[in-house]
Amino acid sequence: MVTGWAERARKLPLWIVLIGVFAAVLAAHAPLLRLPYYWDEAGYYIPAAFDFFRTGTLIPFSTLSNAHPPLPSIYLAICWKIFHFAPVVTRTSMCFIAAIALTAVWRLAILTTGKSSVAAATVLLTAQYPVFFAQSSLAHADLFAAATTLWALAFYLEEKPSAAAICFSLAALSKETAIVTPIALAVWESWRRRSRPGRIRAVAALLSPVLPLAAWYFYHWRRTGYVFGNPEYLHYNAVSTLTPRRILIALMYRVMHVTVHMNLFVPVALMFGCLLLPPVPEDEAQASSIRARIAPSHQGVFLIVIAVNVVFYSMLGGALLTRYLLPLYPLILLLAVNTFRRRLRHWTSFVALSAAAFVAGLFINPPYRFAPEDNLQYVTVVRLQQAAIHEILSRFPHPVVLTAWPASDELQKPELGYVTRPVPVVPIDDFSAVQLTKAAELPPIWNAALAFSTKYDPPNLPFRLGSRSEALDERYFDFHRDLPPALIARVLRGTVVWRASQKGQWAAVLSFDRTVGSHEALVR
Repeated sequence: MVTGWAERARKLPLWIVLIGVFAAVLAAHAPLLRLPYYWDEAGYYIPAAFDFFRTGTLIPFSTLSNAHPPLPSIYLAICWKIFHFAPVVTRTSMCFIAAIALTAVWRLAILTTGKSSVAAATVLLTAQYPVFFAQSSLAHADLFAAATTLWALAFYLEEKPSAAAICFSLAALSKETAIVTPIALAVWESWRRRSRPGRIRAVAALLSPVLPLAAWYFYHWRRTGYVFGNPEYLHYNAVSTLTPRRILIALMYRVMHVTVHMNLFVPVALMFGCLLLPPVPEDEAQASSIRARIAPSHQGVFLIVIAVNVVFYSMLGGALLTRYLLPLYPLILLLAVNTFRRRLRHWTSFVALSAAAFVAGLFINPPYRFAPEDNLQYVTVVRLQQAAIHEILSRFPHPVVLTAWPASDELQKPELGYVTRPVPVVPIDDFSAVQLTKAAELPPIWNAALAFSTKYDPPNLPFRLGSRSEALDERYFDFHRDLPPALIARVLRGTVVWRASQKGQWAAVLSFDRTVGSHEALVR
């Protein structure tokens, strides 16, 4: 009976899998669907999509163009046009993209293992992994790139080069850096098929996504004069990163991201532990029929994709965001789950242990610095800033607010979901001593300040690598320390009138004993 159920599950139409997965993802994210936009959503992706939604322009004008390809903006604008421009529509639409990605994970698992139980366990763990879970409702291009890349890999393993080329093209038109995966596989194909027929066709199909991406860059250059976005963005993400020491340090972080981060060490360690055990029989009556492993050629593809992306994102990207590695986590988890099944009779206990670790990782922060968007810590940040902005609007009839990004955008752009009308701001970079000293020398043209922790850096972290390590992080990864609210008030000669903190993040509102006109603000 179990075997019959498993066979039927393995042959489920993918549209049924998609509907079921989407319903589960949407239910899991229901409490988050009405949150206003967070960090890079507010800074680039929502403004870019909103510009296209309003005017049809593929080049954003309400934010600096980073030359990111336009597919996410087009998709979100279509969803807003069909339904309504609101965070709940955006986040529901992103949950659907997450469901598409998870359906690709199901397909990859079926193709490589033939076992619906392995496919279901891999989809479950991928959906629960904190980085993937958090990104599943955030409007970042990385989720689009992950979904299309995973489907491209499935078609590639099925030896459907045309379908793989289309999906890789969509990935490149979602996030330009996704082009590294088909290029790496093209190199792999050119070596693997040295004396086999179809080599040229396979390699050409894998390299074809370069053409639509090049066309996009040509269009961007004709419209803006820049090929790869504004010079400041290019320097931060591609020029300043190409130093040997920085690459080596970034590589160490990236290896940690795909082996340890957000409790990923649990399935990874269990997988390596299982490798010490012999395979178990598929059928207890036939001891010679051991459970199959993923074919070495398929494992080779997975390892190439993982290794190339880890190295690539160690060289490019000013911020070491884990969402850049989003397509890699399902591959790692698929390898782990099939190893559990191959080496243990009661392998689902290891799946359950990994799932429990991932659920804990959603709510319990790791003992080191990380980006809040890697788990539900970003919700804490959003709600603290919502509360702070509400306090400002309640206390000040005509506020002019000194603050840093992203709060400067949140106050000025009602479409981000924090205010109903623009609030004038005086922007600074952060709340470090250097920036606040400069702000104290400006003309006193603000009557309020919104200060907040721009980095997750709670005191007394058990894992600190010393002052030398922090100096390197400051030099290469934009690390800084925000002053506490009381000290900020002393430097700016103001008064803290509201403060809240939660799970290592804080926000504060400062008042200044002066009256200013909103027309005097240095609105960015």
